[in-house]
Amino acid sequence: MFNIKLFFLTLFALAALACTGRKRPPSGTSQDLSGHSDIRFQDITEAAGLGDFVHHTGAFGKKWMPETFGSGGGFLDYNGDGWPDILLVGGGSWPAYTGKHIRQLWLYRNNQDGTFTLQTDEAGLGEVSTYGFGITAADYDNDGDEDFFLTTVYENRLFRNDGGVFTEVGKAAGVSNQSTWSTAALFFDADRDGWPDLYAGNYVAWSPETDIFCSIDGVTKEYCTPLLYDGVPGRFYHNNGDGTFSDWTQRAGFLPAPGKTLGNAETDYNRDGWPDLIVSSDTERDLLYMNNGDGTFTERGMLSGIAFDEYGRAAAGMGVDAGVVDSSGPPSIFIGNFSNEMIGVFRYLGNNLFNARSSVSKIGRPSLLRLTFGLFLFDVDCDTDLDLFAANGHIQPMIQDGSTYRQTAQLFLNRGNGTFEDASSAAGRPILDSLVARAAAYADIDRDGDQDILLTENGGPAHLWRNDTRGNHFLRVRLRGTASNRDGLDAQLTASLGNLQLYRRVRTGGSYLSNSEKTVTFGLGRHTSLDSLVVKWPSGQVDRLGDVAADQQILLMEGQPGYRREALPGLAAARRAANTSPGQR
Repeated sequence: MFNIKLFFLTLFALAALACTGRKRPPSGTSQDLSGHSDIRFQDITEAAGLGDFVHHTGAFGKKWMPETFGSGGGFLDYNGDGWPDILLVGGGSWPAYTGKHIRQLWLYRNNQDGTFTLQTDEAGLGEVSTYGFGITAADYDNDGDEDFFLTTVYENRLFRNDGGVFTEVGKAAGVSNQSTWSTAALFFDADRDGWPDLYAGNYVAWSPETDIFCSIDGVTKEYCTPLLYDGVPGRFYHNNGDGTFSDWTQRAGFLPAPGKTLGNAETDYNRDGWPDLIVSSDTERDLLYMNNGDGTFTERGMLSGIAFDEYGRAAAGMGVDAGVVDSSGPPSIFIGNFSNEMIGVFRYLGNNLFNARSSVSKIGRPSLLRLTFGLFLFDVDCDTDLDLFAANGHIQPMIQDGSTYRQTAQLFLNRGNGTFEDASSAAGRPILDSLVARAAAYADIDRDGDQDILLTENGGPAHLWRNDTRGNHFLRVRLRGTASNRDGLDAQLTASLGNLQLYRRVRTGGSYLSNSEKTVTFGLGRHTSLDSLVVKWPSGQVDRLGDVAADQQILLMEGQPGYRREALPGLAAARRAANTSPGQR
């Protein structure tokens, strides 16, 4: 996360960034960038009931490295009512040194009216004691409710959900077999056997006993750079289908690895039907694990061209996401980096090769002085293409690289051709509020059809921003697997709008220490229906729908004809508030 930058390299990077004229969106899109002033978010943190949450770093003067990284958080539907609930990681303390214990987990139930109620104790999570970082959530045992995994600086925790009450089963399940500092994790079905597997990224070999004294003046202790610590490789756990996992890290091809992981994301970059894995590494090369078609992997980061930045250097890889951002079909990878390092952008060319596009995408220069932790792709304005949101904030107040400690978030609007415009200023507050941001996740909390944003701050509050952008149509799709895993993880959805095709995947992971919703949102622009929707399930099953009407949420069951329409009560309220008719939303 920390990388020493040379002054002249920075000047060269700035000089190398050139602006090009605005390009016409591809046929079939409805994007008009002149309308991005209509993008609006409302900060509803206090009104929603999240105002009491504060992340604790545990800092007590020793400047221990983990204190700069938190906190994690995101969305899961823990009670199965179809409304996204919120789970926040409270951070931690060092009881052996301070005697303090911090509430580790904060679970908020969605009340279905724009407010949330704290339900940590009622859900069996009130006595959790550790120093936590990130979460990922999925129905790993296919029993119909959503479980979650918590990464920590000690042993990781797995919480099995039984009807809305959680039991910690990490040791019994075989995923708490290491005491090491873990960060980003995700569930995905590596071998497509119908049971979600687990990848847990690890950071460095740090403990209070091995802490290194770092100082600028030789007297005052400062937080250390990860360059001074050995990285710890991540672990891959194969789901045995009986509630337990086996450590297949070596067997599946995840060793050797440099460690220092802060982000990971699933994608099928080569479209062979098998889920691949991207791992972002702090001051080490980023990794691309290509699935060999049997649940084992070959690491191709250097050979593919994503391992280093545009100048051939290992950057401070943090949050990561991947998706198709133009009409051509190949995915692009986005990686958040340190200040004086552009957000990394890599587009797939074919033949297992990517090309670096930070500068060409127009994301590079605006992101150069920001330190980006969380980032994700979503269609903020429902205009058919994926936009990029970046959550920014530095690691310590004493900064000497030209950036600031508290930083504003950034919203990059897709022009429709894989180049972006920084629309943060036009979107106004709360995006322009300065934060020490870390995790960033999205979900439609009010079920009005668009995706809202959850942010956390290191040593600070959480933020819930409701998306009040209006004007375009949408379709939301929820999957339920039968032969595949129940969540439909790693399913590929393709929506057709005339000559335009929209690609989405059902995934966990991505961003930084975060978990976003699994329901897929297609922005349709001015289109009032889809020509077709094709779902390719991990099992190999392919389901097709034709002429699907816009402005609804549907549930698709694997292998069954048709779909079930699900109510969107927030949509009617949003239309009334905007004083528009259904045909205008």
